[in-house]
Amino acid sequence: MIENQIEIATPDGRMNTFICHPERDGPHPVVLFLMDAPGIREELRDMARRLGTVGYYVMLPNLYYREGEEELGEFIGAAGAAMREKMMGLMATLSIPMVMSDVGALIDYATADAAASKGPAGAVGYCMSGRYAVSAAIQFPERVKAAASIYGVRLMTDRPDSPHVGVRGTAAEYYVAWAEIDHYAPLEELEPFKRSLEADGVKAEVELYPKVEHGFAFPGRPAYDKAAAERHWERLFALFGRNLRARGA
Repeated sequence: MIENQIEIATPDGRMNTFICHPERDGPHPVVLFLMDAPGIREELRDMARRLGTVGYYVMLPNLYYREGEEELGEFIGAAGAAMREKMMGLMATLSIPMVMSDVGALIDYATADAAASKGPAGAVGYCMSGRYAVSAAIQFPERVKAAASIYGVRLMTDRPDSPHVGVRGTAAEYYVAWAEIDHYAPLEELEPFKRSLEADGVKAEVELYPKVEHGFAFPGRPAYDKAAAERHWERLFALFGRNLRARGA
């Protein structure tokens, strides 16, 4: 595995980004791995590595670079109360247009790297970034052909850039994992979202993960559920395997 920690120029500054990909048999299809609200940490790098080992050029950007923040530290339990408050404030500084600007910079960087395929790319986002992964396929339809939201929030809003509206007419394939126990993305939002995609003929699977909580895919969380986490990996590998096979220099 080849790993690099780099800075990518964006219209708003320099975005520190972790990149990993296999040593052999490149170029490799690009996967944008978009962080959750607690920010970059070794847990996420390990997850990016897991994707990399099966043949992808994985880009994990620090979306909080505008605020000069990256690894926030402990945010769980009583000891993490202050950090959770800070995390919520940082999350509120982001928007779909801002992150799509960052995605454009990531795609430009990958296009210039010989290790990255110039063919179809994918995106996956967790928690706050579920909507950003879906939006990447909406904003960059010529490149991002598959997108996954894992317990993503705000997938269906009354804003004009709501993901459930933007996916209409797109050709990408989408996968949405929904935790049954999730106060950030309440269960009552699942069926309206699913019906909206079905009515618009969107190529998507919206899957309920029963009896698990928001955060089930992260090994470092109290909510971690091994069976559900492994199912999400199976779904990701299948999604990207179907859609990102094309390679090219």
